[in-house]
Amino acid sequence: MKDIIWTPSKDVVRDANVTRFMKKHGLKTYEELHAWSVADISRFWDAAMKDLGVEWSQPYSKVVDASKGIQWAKWFVGGKLNIVHNCIDRRAKSQPDALAVIWEGEDGAQRKVTYAELNRDVCRLANALKSLGLKKGDTAGIYMPMTYEIVVAFYAALKLGLIIIPIFSGFGAASVASRLANAEAKVLFTADGSLRRGKPVAIKEEADKALADVPSCEHVIVLRRLGATARDCRASAPLAVESQKAGGAPALQNQHFQIPWTNGRDLWFHEIVAKQPDTCATEQLDSEDFAMILYTSGTTGKPKGAVHTHGGALAQIAKELGYAFDVKPSDRFFWVTDIGWMMGPWMLIGVHCHGGSTLIFEGAPNYPQPDRLWDMIERHRITHLGISPTAIRVLMRHGDEWVTKHDLTSLRILGSTGEPWDPDSYGWFFEKIGGKRIPIINISGGTEIVGCFLSPLPITPLKSCSLRGPGLGMDVDVFDENAKPVRGQMGHLVCKQPAPSMTRGFWKDPQRYLETYWSRWQNVWFHGDWALVDEDGFWSLHGRSDDVIKVSGRRTGPAEIEAALIEHPAVSEAAAIGVPDEIKGEDVVCFVLLKPSHKPSEPLRNELKEQVAKILGKTLRPKDLRFVTELPKTRSAKIVRRAIRAAYLGEDLGDLSSVENPAAIDGIKRAA
Repeated sequence: MKDIIWTPSKDVVRDANVTRFMKKHGLKTYEELHAWSVADISRFWDAAMKDLGVEWSQPYSKVVDASKGIQWAKWFVGGKLNIVHNCIDRRAKSQPDALAVIWEGEDGAQRKVTYAELNRDVCRLANALKSLGLKKGDTAGIYMPMTYEIVVAFYAALKLGLIIIPIFSGFGAASVASRLANAEAKVLFTADGSLRRGKPVAIKEEADKALADVPSCEHVIVLRRLGATARDCRASAPLAVESQKAGGAPALQNQHFQIPWTNGRDLWFHEIVAKQPDTCATEQLDSEDFAMILYTSGTTGKPKGAVHTHGGALAQIAKELGYAFDVKPSDRFFWVTDIGWMMGPWMLIGVHCHGGSTLIFEGAPNYPQPDRLWDMIERHRITHLGISPTAIRVLMRHGDEWVTKHDLTSLRILGSTGEPWDPDSYGWFFEKIGGKRIPIINISGGTEIVGCFLSPLPITPLKSCSLRGPGLGMDVDVFDENAKPVRGQMGHLVCKQPAPSMTRGFWKDPQRYLETYWSRWQNVWFHGDWALVDEDGFWSLHGRSDDVIKVSGRRTGPAEIEAALIEHPAVSEAAAIGVPDEIKGEDVVCFVLLKPSHKPSEPLRNELKEQVAKILGKTLRPKDLRFVTELPKTRSAKIVRRAIRAAYLGEDLGDLSSVENPAAIDGIKRAA
């Protein structure tokens, strides 16, 4: 094999969780392991559940039942379990004093919670929810900042069999309303506010605006994060926000402000749990009972609600965190995420079902100083760090000196997802953060499967920017336009067999689910990503196929063009789009964010255009290249190319609910 940048040591291979699994089943190589995992998916998933120690209150009688079609496969038929039993209950008994959650606020406030303490808090809130009349099958929205209480609310709802709707805390009222109304939420968890880059962020006000369009919501449970008091209601003593600690931003101390309050509906989080018992029985649920509705934003129209089950979500997430990320009880895991992105629930469930501890962080990774993230890793001795490529590109701009001042040797695994890498950013992450000594587990899947189609294992060699290969038990392939498998050329990422965590349709919209994933080819899941398998069997992704740019008949993904631009020493970030062209069909337009040490100029513009032509050929030389000061992104730092294209062309912008910095779209319009 050529271009290998990392190879696991003998000790890493020996101690890996996946090696234990391979030995049990007489499997000697990675290739043999994956082939075995998809040759008989029932055999693999049954074996994985046993090896990973997933506990069932009633054993399943059949692993998978696809009698109603691959699109509607049911998993672990007849089995009963609960995510909370596997993540909290059993850990509180077997390792009560082990650390479950580390929380750090933007202002530096900290809290560390053991499994016994987490179990107590979950039980108290679950009892409070029961006293409000909530029961199995009711839907519960979570629209909160990343606080410790978000973990408590997440597990308390699941404990009772409620269906969770996690919502990005930066959404405005319209986006919150569309999700809560579609799911007919009975209860909403929210907060008086949050901190973001040193400023208080109103959350309760937005929640109230949203709830005007959600008649189903009977209760709003409000966390006092900033110390607000209720307006036109009783006046509770404000809670002082802790002063600056451990590298945090300056605190907003002793906040005295008021939030809107609806008597009879709104309840303080701390008051409803105050006198509740410390124990509460965990509801034993059917494997196919719904656990979460995870909404994804569409280009137009209403968001899609991907439905996930207790058995399916737990199986997939436990497998990925256990085998791909090798999580052990001694590990401390942190993914830069929000609860509204699937990586939030994925992190909580995956880490806690393996008895590890997870860091929950409220703020931005480069505030108040560019080394906030590296400082937290050093202070909390984090072992696993997950982040998006775009976030790394942002952090790179601040310079290496912010990294080298910190001891990052506690890290043993890096993770990434969200979009394709470019070689420079990947190399910086691998060398500067990982010290060339640990792997980047670069994964890709989606909200619709609350997990990964593609994923390396810590026992496999790695090439720069690759995802190594299919996840275990995932029968994925790369098809050309005629549904024929291809190697050595770009094609469509597909899945040929069901997996436990595939969404059970879209909430209230089964036809849209079928049209989205199953309509292109019969009994084949069409994921909408461009993928390539090289001569050594290493997989890479090249952007969304609906983002494909076709110039004079040549198809390419925007990620290739962006990577070519980022190779230039002046470029920090880039976005490429395709625009209509009378002669070529489409042509390329690029938006570039320069490093602080470089200034926009006409010579530099031409130099960057030529850079693309040199690397990818004259056909793909950009028609236009504009300099901007920021690119529109989601909170998880993914560039929203669809919005860039619409802004450039003056078209309807569609659903912008996931965009954290909408002002960047105005910048695109001005640049255009």
